[in-house]
Amino acid sequence: MPVNKPAFVFPGQGSQKVGMGRSLYEAHETAREVWQNADRILNFGLSALAFEGPEETLRQTKNAQLALFVSEIAALEILRAAGLKPVVCAGHSIGEYAALVAADVLSFEDGLKLVRVRGEAMHEAALAHPGAMAAVMGLSAEQLSAICDDVSKTGIVSIANYNSAQQIVISGEADAVEMASQAATQAGAKRVVPLPVSGGFHSALMASASEILKKSLSEVAFGTPSIPVFLNVTAARAAGSEDVRERLAEQVVRQVRWHETMLHILKEDVDAIVEVGPGKVLAGMARRMDGAPPVFGTDQAEDVKALLESASVSLSP
Repeated sequence: MPVNKPAFVFPGQGSQKVGMGRSLYEAHETAREVWQNADRILNFGLSALAFEGPEETLRQTKNAQLALFVSEIAALEILRAAGLKPVVCAGHSIGEYAALVAADVLSFEDGLKLVRVRGEAMHEAALAHPGAMAAVMGLSAEQLSAICDDVSKTGIVSIANYNSAQQIVISGEADAVEMASQAATQAGAKRVVPLPVSGGFHSALMASASEILKKSLSEVAFGTPSIPVFLNVTAARAAGSEDVRERLAEQVVRQVRWHETMLHILKEDVDAIVEVGPGKVLAGMARRMDGAPPVFGTDQAEDVKALLESASVSLSP
């Protein structure tokens, strides 16, 4: 069945890897222009860092978020140039900024500026208030929320990401996350996996980053969404530019309601889910959802080629 009405979803931090975006850069002039423009605006070699590493530097929040955003926009622009456009979109955490570009709410330049501020502010907040995150599999949101509420009497911990029916991520102070992880295991969780992150993202530990970001958000012009774009904080369609501005400031300290977002997207008139950017995390979660349409990725040039062939549109060089 040809792809005519895709939903575009954009991945978040954790999907970065050395070599990200390089395949598309080498195969498509459109992608090269995006990376070169980013290097120029940022006045440093983000493309070289993304393509060649070192991994430890790329993994730093302030670099990973920029590299993800630019990699996602490069993939988006290839699809746009070929005539494939989404009918609805959403992005996971930092991916929300690329989704807003896809929905014509943000320009690439303003998005890049905000992502740089966000990444640096979250990096500094993580240094000032060290934290941890862990993925919990096999407990309900209600069970895990009750555990976090109980442990919160002794330290900061809360639900950060409702990723899927099978996976929820908790975040906060390291000791509190460890206590909640142990309690989750005792309550019957199938697995609890500490995440290799540098901070307690999407928790109260990021309050200073939220305040810094709020100032930058007030200086940027936001447009009206040209297509429905679902927001992390509400799992609902963006109501307008001011709704977007407020939710982006809240997003770094509140939950990413991804599972609910995907449930809403599946109720839209879509015939495919396309993960736009590096990795296969969102695609994997989408495939496990009941009633999901065909799922595509754009991690490598051959992935893009397969998608565009399914969409019966021309592959731009």
